[in-house]
Amino acid sequence: MDETDVVVVGSGSAGSALAGRLSEDPRIRVTVLEAGSKDTNPWLHVPIGYAKTMYHPTISWNYQTEAEAELHGRSVPWPRGRVLGGSSAINGLIYIRGQAADYDHWRQLGCTGWAYEDCLPYFKRSQNQERGGNEFHGADGPLTTSDLRDKGVLPQAFIDAALELGFPRNDDFNGADQEGAGWYQVTVRNGFRCSAATAYLKPNLKRPNLRLITDAQVQRLVIEGGRVTGVVYRVGNEERTIKVTREVVLSAGAINSPQVMMLSGLGPAQHLAEMGIAVQRDIPQVGQNLQDHLQARLMYRANQNVTINERVNSWLGMAKMGIEFALTRGGPLSFAAGTSGLFARVLPQSATPDVQFHFIPWSADSVKEGLHKFPGFTISVCQLRPESRGEIRLASPDPMAKPHIHARYLTSETDKQCMVEGVKLAHRLAETKALGRFIAEPYAPPPNAARDEAALLEFVRRNSGTIYHPTSTCRMGEDAGAVVDTELRVNGVGGLRVADASIMPTVVSGNTNAGCIMIGERCADFIKRAA
Repeated sequence: MDETDVVVVGSGSAGSALAGRLSEDPRIRVTVLEAGSKDTNPWLHVPIGYAKTMYHPTISWNYQTEAEAELHGRSVPWPRGRVLGGSSAINGLIYIRGQAADYDHWRQLGCTGWAYEDCLPYFKRSQNQERGGNEFHGADGPLTTSDLRDKGVLPQAFIDAALELGFPRNDDFNGADQEGAGWYQVTVRNGFRCSAATAYLKPNLKRPNLRLITDAQVQRLVIEGGRVTGVVYRVGNEERTIKVTREVVLSAGAINSPQVMMLSGLGPAQHLAEMGIAVQRDIPQVGQNLQDHLQARLMYRANQNVTINERVNSWLGMAKMGIEFALTRGGPLSFAAGTSGLFARVLPQSATPDVQFHFIPWSADSVKEGLHKFPGFTISVCQLRPESRGEIRLASPDPMAKPHIHARYLTSETDKQCMVEGVKLAHRLAETKALGRFIAEPYAPPPNAARDEAALLEFVRRNSGTIYHPTSTCRMGEDAGAVVDTELRVNGVGGLRVADASIMPTVVSGNTNAGCIMIGERCADFIKRAA
């Protein structure tokens, strides 16, 4: 039987950071099990490549939610990375940590040691900030964060539109304050994507105590006497077992970490019994508390050829984009899933921004269908702190079966109000002089819906989708219902921790990649101290 000290399940944002840091101690043997393959597809390294990989048949898990009642029964696609680097290899590259208030709220919920002042040193330690270090940023870490190389006239017009409406200019969304309009920073190094695996894992595989096994689909945990002692996984048709002398860490994400726990008999006892799985420990909250950011995308026809649509729909334009990226690492191929952005408050009770806008200088009904044939652009709005809660459930005891995902979007009246107010603000931004001069007409929603709240809510219900930030299904806390404690140890189970977005008590106010990397960094320190 194979043996190691620590097994990390998943090479995504948290898993790669954890394994890379943990292997700095030569006394700890670390094995990473990744269900996907190595990151050999070239689109995984070109920034705009997420448009090619997000729904790829093998690179993505291609999950779907169950029918969402408040979205007229629609099933929402949930792509997640199934490749070296996990979702950090197929995400939109935007580097956002969330608000200081998010982490201070975690502390108020009982997560001692997870206030913003506790987490900031780990954000800084992880970061190689292109602009240099300061009180909020590090410059010596593995993860490169950089400014966009190509900004364009339309994204600048969006910033100008926000300033025209009275919002402040913000040149650092991860600095002293999140509110305002400005440019996003991205996880890009020398023009190419800097995934968590690129930053933490691949450069360190030469270490004799760090091993990566790809195409390794975890089946279940081996539990003996209330302690995890190994992992059963499958490579092709072969089932293998690896024994652990210290710990297993689940870093498989908000869907797969609770799935692996439940397949192993750790979860809600009644649900496990229904699946025919022997209960090792009744942990009712495993798979519960699911949270995600819902987004609505407003699209506009442009009256000038200043969008990416017209370039993509031309062979000459495509050739020019390829040449531009090859020579300068700039141009549209260097774009992230948002160029400029805005964090704003739309609800009167909100003390900090409650919506996030991504401005995108192209438009499409879906990534799969390709860009529109006309010049167009998109304003995406998402609610930052949803009250709606969903769950992850097993579909069957078969480890290869996709779990049931119940997001339960818009089950809170506050969530509905916030989304409608966010869409209304997007309309006001489009009506400014700065941005309005580029608009021929609204494409979605139609002009007559702009000020009708019922019509806007209907638009959200029929057209909104995930912005790819599922969290909180293995909630951290010090209360009896928490799945993991504040050092990420699963309550009542020896030798098992969880380190990924699933441990977040509440979803952070923004993109989740940076927060997951911070969690991986912290977990490495917890394990080193325990060792």
